[in-house]
Amino acid sequence: MPASHASASRSRHARALPRKAGASSALRYGRLAAMGVVALVILVAGVWGSWGCAQHVMLSKGREQGTMTVSRCEGTVCWGPYEPVSAGSTARQRVSIEHSVAVRTGETYSVVVKPGSSDVVRTGPAGLLHAWVPLGGALLLSSVVVAGGLRMRRSAWVLGGAGLALITAAWVAL
Repeated sequence: MPASHASASRSRHARALPRKAGASSALRYGRLAAMGVVALVILVAGVWGSWGCAQHVMLSKGREQGTMTVSRCEGTVCWGPYEPVSAGSTARQRVSIEHSVAVRTGETYSVVVKPGSSDVVRTGPAGLLHAWVPLGGALLLSSVVVAGGLRMRRSAWVLGGAGLALITAAWVAL
């Protein structure tokens, strides 16, 4: 092959490589961005799902606090009488709480009343941990996305370990 053809072939080939590398680099960054967004959405959804109950447990100052004795459960709701503990709180014949593994018939629990309703949320360490269980599940799920999609295995282990620890602590506290 003449020298002019060889150098032309090399220069044409050299120009093609950066384009290919640029395209694969763009795809790689696109994949990383997409997986990062997916992991972030999962975590935000976990916080959003937890905050509905957690806000009442964590920010209970100034809210009605008392005890509830679970008298009956049906479906996803349990109810029973409410006895006030905090000043300004009034006794109620019937308040309702979400039926879960955290609530058993005949037991008495410390609760806080959700403002403007007759719904209550369990307080204390068990109530706080139970409120954040959706975040624990989101941490576990996002760890899979971080490990597989972002290829950040150490960060995935941290996320998964934190989620597992939160769910385990909630289970033990109940």
